[in-house]
Amino acid sequence: MATSERGTAPADGAGADQDAGMPSAADCLSPDGPTCTGRGRAGVPLRATLALGVLTVVVGSTALALGSPSRDPLLAAGDTATGSYLATRADGDQAAAAVLAGPYQERPGPPVTARYGGGTAAAPLSASRPLQAAPAPPSPAVGALFSPADDGEPFHHCTASVVHAPAGDLVVTAAHCVHDGGFRTRLVFAPGLHDGSAPYGLWVPTRIQVDPRWISDRDPDHDVAFLRVRQAGRAGGRIEDVTGAERIRFDAPAGRPAQLTGYPEDQDTPVSCRHTADAQSPTQLRFACPGFPNGTSGGPMLTDLDPATGTGSLIGVIGGLDGGGDDLVSYSSRFGKDIAALYRRAIRKPGPGAAQPGSRAAASDLRPRAAPRP
Repeated sequence: MATSERGTAPADGAGADQDAGMPSAADCLSPDGPTCTGRGRAGVPLRATLALGVLTVVVGSTALALGSPSRDPLLAAGDTATGSYLATRADGDQAAAAVLAGPYQERPGPPVTARYGGGTAAAPLSASRPLQAAPAPPSPAVGALFSPADDGEPFHHCTASVVHAPAGDLVVTAAHCVHDGGFRTRLVFAPGLHDGSAPYGLWVPTRIQVDPRWISDRDPDHDVAFLRVRQAGRAGGRIEDVTGAERIRFDAPAGRPAQLTGYPEDQDTPVSCRHTADAQSPTQLRFACPGFPNGTSGGPMLTDLDPATGTGSLIGVIGGLDGGGDDLVSYSSRFGKDIAALYRRAIRKPGPGAAQPGSRAAASDLRPRAAPRP
């Protein structure tokens, strides 16, 4: 079972483009679609580990169970037919409290004057030199996504960003960051996180939306999730008014200059790189820049950056093929008609909800959380 984590150790004997230090896109394509699997390139698959499960060894006619899964109260089945999960207030507030009980504090940051950029004065995006993800100033609309457990040590396992929506309460990340054998019931988004400080507050989901095809077979073409959020422990307020927001764009042409950003799981500041978002296949984008390790899954792929707000047009998030890529290349599910339909479902005003299948009271199809990478 893949998780939100990326591995970073190089593999032996992989071919690469000699000019850019990257594998050639042609080497990863066939008439039937992408053929590369990370194991055949200069790196192992990123953000992918195996979940804890049952390891059985058969000796003669005796089966020895070396480990067994346990039901995880931090995962819930949700509504698998619609791909949605209604989060409880208690889970959100408990998750935020767990983050604040660790090395993190809410400290007010500089105000954001514009909710989202108009896109009328996009800054030119030249490729990073050297072509390598490097530390970047935090952006108010981009932050780290936490999934605190009961061990008292909160860690951020993914990246997310605020995206413009009518209600001003929408965050986008990779589906594998929020659903891995079940919906994660404890999630906390810290926009603009830096140096142990959450300058724009902690935000928790009220509803999570993924494509049902992700739930049924982890289809990499649907590795996108939208979260409607509220500020933990407070009434009212819209995240977009606090942080600004990226503009979402569907059916963007491939080959355009873009900026990719993510929070490594062991850092409280983001890394970023500028290059081109190329077509890996009709349903996947490919961003060839090394340096995006574990924790950067869900990070935004932006074009047309507005110099006044620092926001841009969101055309993808790190995820998709190979769980998001390897230590040289990152991928994204392409934002086509299916992601547009998911977005429309996510922004639809939710009706009053009864307890749904997989809620804390009714969950019966739960699976163990994947072990964090040491």
